[in-house]
Amino acid sequence: MPTYPLAFPAVGVKKSTFRLKSNVRTAESPFTGEVQVYPLSAQWWEGEIQFPPMKRSNARLIQAFLAELRGRYGTFLYGDPDAIQQGVMGAGGTILVNGAAQSGNTLAVDGMAAGASNVLVPGDYFQLGTGSAARLYMVTQPLNANGSGQGTLAFEPALRAAPADNEALILSQPKTVMRLADDVAEWSSDELGIYGFTLSFREVL
Repeated sequence: MPTYPLAFPAVGVKKSTFRLKSNVRTAESPFTGEVQVYPLSAQWWEGEIQFPPMKRSNARLIQAFLAELRGRYGTFLYGDPDAIQQGVMGAGGTILVNGAAQSGNTLAVDGMAAGASNVLVPGDYFQLGTGSAARLYMVTQPLNANGSGQGTLAFEPALRAAPADNEALILSQPKTVMRLADDVAEWSSDELGIYGFTLSFREVL
């Protein structure tokens, strides 16, 4: 029996689509045309992956990965493959959660160099939790530290669960838990033995 979430195969990606889906409802008045917008709490990551043409030596890794997932039953860890941290912490370092029982779209943090600017910048990713509890977030405002190395981090989507005090943010190759968007494990190959794979995924909530 596989242990989920699976690690993603160590095979390069040719093209990827990565997006954050929001759950919003609208109601339009038939008399005035005025639209009321109702944002619901759920947001999730989803996307598609296209692998480069490959020989059997690499294709077998993806075939086995898809087989072990058993369609939408299994899960795997995945993040934006093109994301490179642009803030100061992209060069290494540790940011810690500052206080328990936090929620919403901001997080009090510490552990940074006193007075540091642009520790993380908009578009940077970070991860909280590991294994089946791993969650991926995108920074939306620059993170700057005060004289005590503390700051407030703004991000999307909202926290899935309250992180523990002093939990370290994962900045290197951050990921979340995904599952396939359908139950079909499929690939193509040609007369030269070149394989092709495309798959769609959605975050597990």
